[in-house]
Amino acid sequence: MALAEHEALVRLFCERPDLAADLLTRSLRVQLPDYDYAGLESADLTEVTPTERRADSVIVFRRKRPEADPQPVLAVIVEVQRRQDPGKMWSWPMYLVSLRTRLECPVILLVVCPEVSVARWCARPIELGHPGLVLKPLVAGPNEVPVITDPGQAAEDIELAVLSAIHHAATPEGPEILNALFAALHNLDRDLGGMYADMVRAALPREVWDHLEEHLKSETYEYLSDWARENIAKGKAEGKAEGKAEGKAEGKAEGKAEGQSEAILTVLSARGIEVSEDLSEKIRKCHDLDRLDAWLRAAATVDSSDALLDDIS
Repeated sequence: MALAEHEALVRLFCERPDLAADLLTRSLRVQLPDYDYAGLESADLTEVTPTERRADSVIVFRRKRPEADPQPVLAVIVEVQRRQDPGKMWSWPMYLVSLRTRLECPVILLVVCPEVSVARWCARPIELGHPGLVLKPLVAGPNEVPVITDPGQAAEDIELAVLSAIHHAATPEGPEILNALFAALHNLDRDLGGMYADMVRAALPREVWDHLEEHLKSETYEYLSDWARENIAKGKAEGKAEGKAEGKAEGKAEGKAEGQSEAILTVLSARGIEVSEDLSEKIRKCHDLDRLDAWLRAAATVDSSDALLDDIS
């Protein structure tokens, strides 16, 4: 499930690369050079070494030139960090050098951390050894990401509102932030709004989402994607009915598991991800609710059915 939470945040920057500019200028007070547009770049930062090095996302800001290809004026390496990882102290400097060499332009490291303690750890200066050569990662943690509780403000920058919901979900303002976001999503195309709604759900730990769900306004809850809302409700209803009929607690669990299984297959199908008969059978036969919940969250972000299996292995 940790992978699903991680990938949901990464996907946010893939959907709108300019989100990196918003964080750098609004929250971290970084002045960016003039540019015409921002776009994704290959995140493979491997050089001649046999070890693969891949950042979460790379965004390049380019300036158009007459009779020439657009010129890179700045590159931003976006890393999503949900836990302390000492290995990053060695790989992050290499990311910067590798991308700077490839593009021949300045490069910034932006680390996105929903947890305060992890954000504080990631912001520590990294001494590189050469006198005066120190890397100070720019970190967007809960203290840097704004609390957006106004639906109008959320509508102006949906992706930043999604980031706000993910970073502040466990705070007292969490329900108000989520309600503002979902109110703004009502004005979007149904599929696009559903994608962002599912992105938030996938990015949050189960216990946090369950708490928020209890405080959602009725109109907010109704906006949750049809597959999640209808199938989960169906599973709960069938489980309750069967449990009453048989007088056994497992009836409720089996009914809920069935609803979860169908929800997983439905969202994979809707996203155009092919599911083999073997995997489909494995999902339908699974009665482990925690595993099914992990699969359901991962289904909103994975790129293949194999990745779904890797996420919970």
